[in-house]
Amino acid sequence: MKAEHYVGGTFRTEGTPFPLIAPADGSELGTVPEATREVVDDAVTAARAALKGPWGALGAQERAAALRAVADGIQARFDEFVEAEVADTGRSREFASTVDVPRAVGNFRAYADLLYGRPERAYMTQVPGWSSGTGEALNYTVRRPLGVVAVVSPWNLPLLLSTWKIAPALACGNTVVLKPSEETPSTATLLARVVHDAGLPDGVFNVVHGHGAGAAGEFLTGHPGVDAIAFTGESATGAAIMRNAADHVTPLSFELGGKNPALVFADADLGAAVDGTVRSTFTHSGQICLCTERVYVERPVFEEFTGRLAERAKALGGYGPMISAEHRDKVLSYYRLARDEGAAVVAGGGAPEFGDDRDGGFYVQPTVLTGLPETARTVREEIFGPVCHVAPFDTEDEALALANDSPYGLASTLWTRDLSRAHRVAPRLETGIVWVNCWNLRDLRTPFGGVKASGIGREGGEYSLDFFSEPVNVCIQI
Repeated sequence: MKAEHYVGGTFRTEGTPFPLIAPADGSELGTVPEATREVVDDAVTAARAALKGPWGALGAQERAAALRAVADGIQARFDEFVEAEVADTGRSREFASTVDVPRAVGNFRAYADLLYGRPERAYMTQVPGWSSGTGEALNYTVRRPLGVVAVVSPWNLPLLLSTWKIAPALACGNTVVLKPSEETPSTATLLARVVHDAGLPDGVFNVVHGHGAGAAGEFLTGHPGVDAIAFTGESATGAAIMRNAADHVTPLSFELGGKNPALVFADADLGAAVDGTVRSTFTHSGQICLCTERVYVERPVFEEFTGRLAERAKALGGYGPMISAEHRDKVLSYYRLARDEGAAVVAGGGAPEFGDDRDGGFYVQPTVLTGLPETARTVREEIFGPVCHVAPFDTEDEALALANDSPYGLASTLWTRDLSRAHRVAPRLETGIVWVNCWNLRDLRTPFGGVKASGIGREGGEYSLDFFSEPVNVCIQI
């Protein structure tokens, strides 16, 4: 797959190329052009022109039709998107074909439907005596786009998470400049081809490739022509983007990192809790912001739960690589740190050897740790790999205190058969999402996002449409 910029309806390759490396075996997939400041300027200028031109003149029905055309275009090239996502990320074809690409199609269709059926409010207001005139006034709300939106997407779910922002931004009448991760550029380029073939006006959707600091990401998020920024990624990167955008007071929507807890009570269905924790810890080798890294288990079932989880981790096969050699080395450094801090490694803890091409890739073992204090760096810091630390608790209040003692607050899971406990504990967990007896069960209409260092704002359904549009009150005296 050839990565190209897409600016104002034209595919371009300006900029020094850098290699795109396959995480599955370390081979070179191709090269990616590093966008210059001029390429980013051109993309923002093209987006502004489209906003002031044909795209800005379209109504909601026409924009919804355009989103459906993009969804149809992704569906028509389904296998190409799957292959590109598998090559860039190293994940399984099953995951790409059942999660990544279907969700991209669903994102565009969902926001087309939400946009077309969205109501606005109106109020009749009694005119006060001190104002000129008498009688009543009609107050109603209209919504206008924010303008040019910069979307900066991560490498872990590149197509899913970029379309999760692009679709509502376009639905609301904005234009978009996407900067995908430098690790995973291929599906962004494919998406540009779909948009191009769908006939959206030039400049409505643009793609610029490159790195973050001192490069395309920084050029874009600090650009004075950008009216809003939507970002998913590390909390530290989010803080850097905030500083970069501060001079222009640019509106921000952030979904950031997490150190997500799971609480397992003794009354839980232990088999379901183990199954669910295997999924929440090891799916996509732990490289999902919603993955569990801290597991707290009520003491009467702690030993049994930990043993069963460890056995499942040891038996896992077919897991994917870390996204890069750098990220693999980071995760392995935490495995070493855990030992230095006194952890008992009950499963994994190193790098596997396969005896085939995968030994050139960036794999680490699924890992289960115990025995660390809550002050340990391994327990406090986000690792973003296939690893969790399991610790016991004795009371409900202790479990809540342990779960909430974190600078992060994205997602949590709660395993219990006690319905009263579920309703009592869930609202007290300091996370934006709480799953009870399940994990990553998503309804695209519900709010998605975190608290504390895990994000700003909410995405999903009406929440995304609210961010990507400005409400304007119109008051007419009758």
